[in-house]
Formats: sequence, C-alpha cells, structure tokens
Amino acid sequence: MLRTVIVVLATLAITAPAVARPATYRMTCAKAQALVARQGGVVMDTSRTTFDRYVANLRFCMPGQALKPEWVPARDVAQCFVGYTCIDPDRDWYRWGF
Repeated sequence: MLRTVIVVLATLAITAPAVARPATYRMTCAKAQALVARQGGVVMDTSRTTFDRYVANLRFCMPGQALKPEWVPARDVAQCFVGYTCIDPDRDWYRWGF
C-alpha cells in the first residue's frame, strides 16, 4: 500500500504542470501596473527569455536594499513603468545609476 502511494505521488510530482509567470509583453501597461500594485511583489516575464521581480515599494525588498525604477515592454506601449526592482546599493554600478 505504501509503495502504491509513493508511486502515485511521484507520478503526480513529475507530471504536474508548470506555473507560467505573467508576461508584461502580453498585457496592457495598466494591467501590469495593477498586478504589481495588488500583489506588492511579482516575478514577470519581460520577453520569452528574460524575467525579473518587480515590487510596489521598499517594503517588499530585503533590509538594506534600495529601489530602482523599472520600465518594461507592454502590449500597448514600448516602455511601461511597472514599479521597482530591489537592488543592493553597495555595488559600484548603483552610484552611476545603472
């Protein structure tokens, strides 16, 4: 009996569908902005090969991190301000705004 349960659980784990991330390029700018505002922090695809985590405010970052404004492609506009990414301010590139 235990062996049957283990086999069934293993099969379900292997065949479970992957959860797709929301894609900014498939939604309107307003919808992407609303998603970040509603969830506070969300990982979104910005193309078929790139993704990042976007946050509504500093509360969704780790202590000591800072906010960097982010614009992403959306279905209706090329540059949509969706919120921020959390960055480590002690890195050299932060001083130059990159």
